[in-house]
Amino acid sequence: MKMKEWISKIGKKGKGTDKDKQEANTSQDSTDQFTDNLNSNLECVKQEIGHNWDVHFREFNLGRTGIRSIIIFVDGLSDKDLIDKHIMPSLMVDFSAEYKQDLPYLKGGISKELIKNEVLSISEVEEVRSIKELASKVLTGSTALLIDGSLDALILGTAKPKTRTIEEPVSEALVRGPRVGFTESLSDNTSFLRGSGEIENLSLVKFQVGKRSKKDLVVAYIKDIVDPELVQEVENRIKKIDIDSVPESGYVEQLIEDNYLSPFPQVQNTERPDRVIAALMEGRVAILLDGTPFVLIVPVTLSMMLQSPEDYYERWIPGTFIRLLRYLTVVLALFTPSLYIAFISFHSGLIPTKLAISIIGTRSGVPFPALIEALFMEIAIEILREAGLRLPKPIGPAMGIVGGLIIGEAAVQAGIVSPVLVIVVALTAISSFSIPHYSIGITLRILRFPAMICAATFGLYGVILFFLLMTSHLVKLKSFGVPYMSPAVPYRLSEWKDLMVRMPLMMMKRRPKMMHTKNPIRKG
Repeated sequence: MKMKEWISKIGKKGKGTDKDKQEANTSQDSTDQFTDNLNSNLECVKQEIGHNWDVHFREFNLGRTGIRSIIIFVDGLSDKDLIDKHIMPSLMVDFSAEYKQDLPYLKGGISKELIKNEVLSISEVEEVRSIKELASKVLTGSTALLIDGSLDALILGTAKPKTRTIEEPVSEALVRGPRVGFTESLSDNTSFLRGSGEIENLSLVKFQVGKRSKKDLVVAYIKDIVDPELVQEVENRIKKIDIDSVPESGYVEQLIEDNYLSPFPQVQNTERPDRVIAALMEGRVAILLDGTPFVLIVPVTLSMMLQSPEDYYERWIPGTFIRLLRYLTVVLALFTPSLYIAFISFHSGLIPTKLAISIIGTRSGVPFPALIEALFMEIAIEILREAGLRLPKPIGPAMGIVGGLIIGEAAVQAGIVSPVLVIVVALTAISSFSIPHYSIGITLRILRFPAMICAATFGLYGVILFFLLMTSHLVKLKSFGVPYMSPAVPYRLSEWKDLMVRMPLMMMKRRPKMMHTKNPIRKG
């Protein structure tokens, strides 16, 4: 009997606890709302953000009416010139006599419509009723206006983000082409797209990402070209982003890509507005994030990663030559060390006799197998490359070149590696530098090592096996539903005009079929 009574008490206690929690949540929601008492509202705001030293509170009388008001802003994020020269003079000027008969005072306050429509000389004015909303807006650069007797707060658009000057993109240098690159300001970047010409039906849809640190994100597309299903898929993936903070577009790229286990990038990032405009004209979607100059383009294919905007700025014959040369450098950057290992370790009979004798002579004092010396040199080159990127700009390039020469010469003199391998590694490194997209270049640098291991294990058969495994993965890979190897797989000969060769612009009249665009005709 005592046990039943004890269980009953526990049950009642649990119910009471749930009820108390609901009442606590209700009271918490009520305390988050503004009241008609300025002192109470000000106290709640100070509890929320008043501990920050850069948050400023300026109290004054509204229009000499005797009604207390206060503005709240963050030093460094808000435009103080705008506040001092436009907002404060407008609010403190004597407008009581002029509007007293037309818009009478409210009980304990003054009409907010009067303030919005007749007093404030600022373009962006928004009403909020929650203290948390006010805190969020103020901490991003807006100015809040609290008026005694009003149940709302007015948010004034005074944000003044720090931006840098427009510069040429560092990661995508061109000989011929625009010298303009995106900046960290979202408004600047969207203006670049708008300013690239009178683009009809260019749509810019705004989202917010990040739970604790919210950032603006814009999805850009041309409405009468893009496939609506593609836009819907992009928006759905963005809405599913659930993370505290998104400091850079690389976070978005990793959270929306199809296969995060693949070494190949399925989203293209770029600093060039002209590349983004060209992608939009093909029916693709661009993603712009505030705070980063790198814009994302989806969907992408492998051929896009190996193309440069300069291919289209030059005439089609030099453009085709440069593109074919680029495809050759991709093969050299990926397979040159593995082919060297395979020929030296397993298939020396396939090497011409004189060349084989010369290579054997240079390797006579080397104590390591071909795989070990190749790994040693490749890792050393990768370390030098990374060190050159992280060092200050004046000494970074010099250190990389001099360091490579010194290490290569010292390794040969010490008999650790052969001179032929130094040539192979140098050719591989130079070939990787010609790849126009940094992300795909990193992928090839990574895949070079498993290719070398396969070559050391099975010889040429290992290289072929690695190539087949890589191509089978590429054939199955997709970017937002578009095959990664398109238009090679699935095979579309009509679209090979812009694959390995770049045919004259007059012959490329249609947009890619894989994009399922509303308007398939590019021109004419």
